Amino acid sequence: MSNRIFQGVMGQMNEATGRMIGVIDSTGVIVSCSDLGKIGDLVQLPENLFTANEITKSEVYTFKCFGSKTEKEFAVFIDGTDEGAESCLNIVCVALTSIKQCYDEKYDKAIFVKNVILDNILPGDIYLKARELHFNNDTSRVVFLIKLNTKDNVSVIDMIQNIFPDKTKDFVISVNETDIALVKEVSAGVETKDLEKLARSIIDSLGADYYSAHAIVGIGTTVNSCKDLARSFKESQVAIEVGKFFDTEKTIISYENLGIARLIYQLPTTLCDMFLKEVFKKGSIDSLDAETLFTIQKFFENNLNVSETSRKLFVHRNTLVYRLEKIKKLTGLDLREFDDAIVFKVALMVKKYLDANPIKY
Repeated sequence: MSNRIFQGVMGQMNEATGRMIGVIDSTGVIVSCSDLGKIGDLVQLPENLFTANEITKSEVYTFKCFGSKTEKEFAVFIDGTDEGAESCLNIVCVALTSIKQCYDEKYDKAIFVKNVILDNILPGDIYLKARELHFNNDTSRVVFLIKLNTKDNVSVIDMIQNIFPDKTKDFVISVNETDIALVKEVSAGVETKDLEKLARSIIDSLGADYYSAHAIVGIGTTVNSCKDLARSFKESQVAIEVGKFFDTEKTIISYENLGIARLIYQLPTTLCDMFLKEVFKKGSIDSLDAETLFTIQKFFENNLNVSETSRKLFVHRNTLVYRLEKIKKLTGLDLREFDDAIVFKVALMVKKYLDANPIKY
């Protein structure tokens, strides 16, 4: 950030108050000051200046930090420790915070990327802004959405930023209290399994550092243009939403691997209800008990192989055949027939979707 934007305010505040005023960075170096000769000097920082977030005093100066909500990058200091110094300091902090916010919105690439993924910028302005910021528009990127079960995401943002430290290529963005977006630059033609490995590294690091935190990561598709980042972000949101209905045990869900679940998620609930009534004309799916549903699940997992399924269930082959005949009598569907098995598999997914998303009349 250019420190010249502070200098004009320093001179004006000095004329208005008659006091020396300056700005220091987190290391204590004076980056802007009404006394030009002091720029570059090192100031002894009061204890906890950048963590206390309140007015702090030394023997000759009064200090107060300012910056973003997540990171206090600078502090203002003013000559004197009296009440007048405190009043002036508060006014200067308000002015500099507003100036810094305007500067960040104009020149900060992370804010630009956030505006793109949240559709807060007109499509026609994206190319112009990217050119102004020297932002590479045609690089392959993908959006990861990390959804937390806690509302304190500040420390998690820092942790993710440490995993992906290159702030010129990878952008960690706070979407809201529970959602964090990672816009990651990737090589062209990157495979989904490699993206899932990256997502796994995030979840593993989060689990190691924050035992009480639980996260789900949704992965959008890879895009080759900046304007398409919003689409990748929406896809990562859809991946998490669909995962809540159909893959409740998964912590990493890729949009490209949603398959038929994505199709069902996009159907109206009334149409899903009609489908279930049409499929189960003979008897409701609710007539199947937990043991029968478990048997069906294992039968599908073993590719409709009766012998292999009976071995995995530790039951006799004839017992499994009896159970399948019972299902056929209750529902009218023979799961040993491929077409019936497909219909039943889809029906189970539709039923799960309706249970989580009841019909609204």
